[in-house]
Amino acid sequence: MKSCKIPQSLGTAILTGLLVSLAISNPSESEYEEYAKEQLTDYLQKNVCPQAPKIWGKSLKRECKRLVNSNQSEIKDFISQSTERYNFILFSIYKTELSITKVSPFFPSDLLPSYHFGTLAVGHRFYIYQAEQQ
Repeated sequence: MKSCKIPQSLGTAILTGLLVSLAISNPSESEYEEYAKEQLTDYLQKNVCPQAPKIWGKSLKRECKRLVNSNQSEIKDFISQSTERYNFILFSIYKTELSITKVSPFFPSDLLPSYHFGTLAVGHRFYIYQAEQQ
């Protein structure tokens, strides 16, 4: 009987350790906001700024990148206001709705696209499982 309890106790201890480590490593909201800010900044600089129009012979690409870099705290606040966290203790799910109407309700909503992101956070890592332009 004793020999059967040792593997069971060892298995219980390993499972408990795994669950505790997952709970401890569940990323916080501020970690998600930092991650999302970096992802959005990278996206804007690589995909949006290069498409900036030329006005009076000058490209707005450089100005766009400068604006993105100089407004990091505003980008993080925008993400914070646009995100809901569902905390399941061992992991979290973040749902982010990025829309210009969240920043300025008077701005025409059809002028810029809105985006929806679903992100799984587990073990100090983030996995985007849904990204949709609306």
